[in-house]
Amino acid sequence: MGRPSPLIPPPAGQTDNGCPMSETIHISDLREPVLGEAQRGALAFGEAAGVELSRESILAEARRETGLDDFGSGDFLQRLDLLVEEWDGDAGLSGLGRLTLRNKLVRHCANRLLIRDLLKRHPEIHDIEIKAPIIVAGLPRSGTTHLLNLMAADARLRSLPLWESYEPVPRPGEPATGDSSDPRYLRCAEAWDSMRQFTPLLAAMHPMTPEHIHEELELMGPDIASYNYEWLSPSPRWRDHYYASDQSPHYEYMKTALKILLWQQPASAPARWVLKCPQHLEQLPVLLQTFPDASFAVTHRDPVAVIQSTVTMLAYGQRMNRKRVEADALIEYWSDRIERLLRRCAADRACLPAERAVDVLFHEFMADEMAVVEKIYAGAGLELTAAARARLQAYLAAHPRGKEGRVAYNLRGDFGVEPAQLRRRFEFYFEKFPVKVEE
Repeated sequence: MGRPSPLIPPPAGQTDNGCPMSETIHISDLREPVLGEAQRGALAFGEAAGVELSRESILAEARRETGLDDFGSGDFLQRLDLLVEEWDGDAGLSGLGRLTLRNKLVRHCANRLLIRDLLKRHPEIHDIEIKAPIIVAGLPRSGTTHLLNLMAADARLRSLPLWESYEPVPRPGEPATGDSSDPRYLRCAEAWDSMRQFTPLLAAMHPMTPEHIHEELELMGPDIASYNYEWLSPSPRWRDHYYASDQSPHYEYMKTALKILLWQQPASAPARWVLKCPQHLEQLPVLLQTFPDASFAVTHRDPVAVIQSTVTMLAYGQRMNRKRVEADALIEYWSDRIERLLRRCAADRACLPAERAVDVLFHEFMADEMAVVEKIYAGAGLELTAAARARLQAYLAAHPRGKEGRVAYNLRGDFGVEPAQLRRRFEFYFEKFPVKVEE
């Protein structure tokens, strides 16, 4: 939830309305939230804050935080203006929602200053090579996060923990320990604590602990790019700009950020990246152009299961970032968005080198995770050694599915949509890939 405010969290082990958490979580107040004292206090705090969403205030705060003033190329300003104007004109945002969005943009702009400064002082970073990364591309909520975190348990691979994705370059004067004492880690942990206070069920849907392995898409943030902003708030103007824009420069910016992270780490640390992002599904040619020697795992799942998970998660978060839960708008927006991702995937999947690309069916992955990893490693030319297998199996044992509870989704009851009817618009996808329908 951005920078947390000093509010009292609800008792541990309870949901928003004080009910004990169980293995199966039923969100009975999705459309009409029943808020606890801490949530009401946070919303009141946001309304009283009088959040200014403007280019000038965001850039000024980024300068103050870093002590720097060179943002590099000014092309990002047009994109920043578009977001600021769209979000500032959104009357449905709560004050806390405005604050969260502003904090996100301040952090991205501060990171841009830090990245620019580091590259000026160390231009040799550009010479670093990103060699043969393993990249997961797949629908959100289709097992990509679990697959990424599983492979990240292999000590031979370099992955991107959430805290490092949020702040890839240390602030001037701060120690960069690279562990849980790092100020960047501590800020990320504080944000996670805030999220658990105000939207505790998100832990069951999408955990965001500092060490959780995250998407490299976050590294496009300092370039004010990617579809990530659509997840933060309804942003149709931004979506249309993204559709109309060549994403190649932003992928190159992200690649440079990955080089920075390798340059900052000890020489003994692994240098082969394991990455993932759902956006890649609609950018496969750009992805291949950026990482021509990469290997790929493309995950597939019943789109209806993906949509109901996506809109439920976003609707739950809207109790804090919007004045009311807009369930109908969410189902319409994300049904269209998922269809767009899948149509681009169906059209472009063949561009990936056959010998280095594996299709991962969700039901097969859930049935035998290690067998799927073996296929991916074979395409990547990476042996699944006994030591690596032991580490991956230890991860699986420590992270069973539903560890934080399982959310019971109800597309019909919560969103008024018949699953079978929604599934018809994705017949093109089922014809292309042998995806199992989830009832």
